[in-house]
Amino acid sequence: MKTVLITGGARSGKSHFAQRMAADSGKSVLFVATAQAGDDEMRRRIEAHRNSRPAGWRTLEAPLDVGVRIQSEAGPSHLVLVDCITLLVNNAIGKFLSPDGTDIDEPSAEEAAMKEIEALIRCTQNSVADFILVTNEVGLGLVPDNKLGRVYRDLLGKANQVLAGIADEVYFMVSGLPLRVKP
Repeated sequence: MKTVLITGGARSGKSHFAQRMAADSGKSVLFVATAQAGDDEMRRRIEAHRNSRPAGWRTLEAPLDVGVRIQSEAGPSHLVLVDCITLLVNNAIGKFLSPDGTDIDEPSAEEAAMKEIEALIRCTQNSVADFILVTNEVGLGLVPDNKLGRVYRDLLGKANQVLAGIADEVYFMVSGLPLRVKP
């Protein structure tokens, strides 16, 4: 079993590369979608992602409890593609926002996000399947001008570091091109 982490900026080709890697493996694939359709634009994005996947892949929609859900529903899949960690962290911390959405209970948000990541790691370690994990690198730009943005950036950065630490391979996507970072 092997774990691959694919990271990069928005629209850098992460999902396309991950899907190509999964398809080229020749293995049965479980696609784990963490996105939630909160508005029409996001619904369109989700539908476009659905249409880009091979028809033979099984899909598990799991905005939270990803590790537990994969363990209980992976079935005969030999490769699990999780797209994406970015939204998983967002989903985990969402319930810790203030009512007006401008503040966040940082300790509780961090605990929730890291519990999701730890459960996912346990899942990868206890499974016979290979894993491809897709995430965004959000720490390359300006420092966000608000607390929520900074907390989110920091928590996703921490999650990405932990996942990169356990991954067998790490790729950084730039303009559709994969740069192998690890090993």
